[in-house]
Amino acid sequence: MAKQFRIAPSILSANFAKLGQEITDVITSGADIVHFDVMDNHYVPNLTIGPLVCEAIRPVTDAIIDVHLMVQPVDRIIPDFAKAGANIITFHPEASNHIDRSLSLVRDLGCKSGLVFNPATPLSYLDYVMDKVDMILLMSVNPGFGGQKFIPSTLDKLRQARARIDAYTEKTGREIWLEVDGGVNAANIAEVARAGADTFVAGSAVFGAGKDTDPNRYDSILSSLRAELAKV
Repeated sequence: MAKQFRIAPSILSANFAKLGQEITDVITSGADIVHFDVMDNHYVPNLTIGPLVCEAIRPVTDAIIDVHLMVQPVDRIIPDFAKAGANIITFHPEASNHIDRSLSLVRDLGCKSGLVFNPATPLSYLDYVMDKVDMILLMSVNPGFGGQKFIPSTLDKLRQARARIDAYTEKTGREIWLEVDGGVNAANIAEVARAGADTFVAGSAVFGAGKDTDPNRYDSILSSLRAELAKV
């Protein structure tokens, strides 16, 4: 069976004056997931969007909303995003005092849970919580800003994460998604997929395409990403 690949444009790079339309257009053009970057100017040096924006876009799309929390502490804000319509909530292990409890909180609220690993964060945080993780997200840039270049050492880390997931799936039958975020584009997405990723966050590569006035402006970039993935 061919591997299923998912493309998750990050709305961090979208036009916020037309956010609902941007999301509709990009999903209509073939994206699978809405990636929602939450930054608090504390855990990372930037300030972005919160639960109110998630709540506002929820009626606009049936697509999965994948909320990536770059905030510290995480437990206080998790229930707000669950209530606002998030489907997946991921957070950084460094931002939680009790990782197991935070993952359980996400699941108890009806969402899929995940851990996010910065370029220098070891995968050993997964050792005792694989049963509570639905997604592993590897950052291929240092978080905080869009438009950065892919860090090549992420490829080895992806291979290690894929090996962990495959061993776990073989033992339990349960699948875990492996997402990558940062500097992913048509030039490198195939290489990233070969290293083991199945879900790809692309921000500026997608939302930087075409003119605002063309509802089909994302067709060609998403087609080119799919075409590269088809080679894997």
